[in-house]
Amino acid sequence: MMTMTMVSVEKSILKDLVNSKLKVLYDEIKEILDKWNYDDIDTFLQDARDGTIEDGEDDAVCMRNLVDKREMFFRLRDQWNQE
Repeated sequence: MMTMTMVSVEKSILKDLVNSKLKVLYDEIKEILDKWNYDDIDTFLQDARDGTIEDGEDDAVCMRNLVDKREMFFRLRDQWNQE
């Protein structure tokens, strides 16, 4: 059986960690867009979905996951800013 340990962390440290993660996600998203010569996430995803981009399915799935993670971290950061 696994036990969980709770630690106290200053909110400013958590904010820095979230901002660092957002930077990493931004860089990964940009890398995929650059690979396929796109500037816009939605256009890339649409073109991958409708077959305009051949062999782009794997990167589109990865992009969708990156965007979902990015949105989760944005919501978390916004929630902290409201407190």
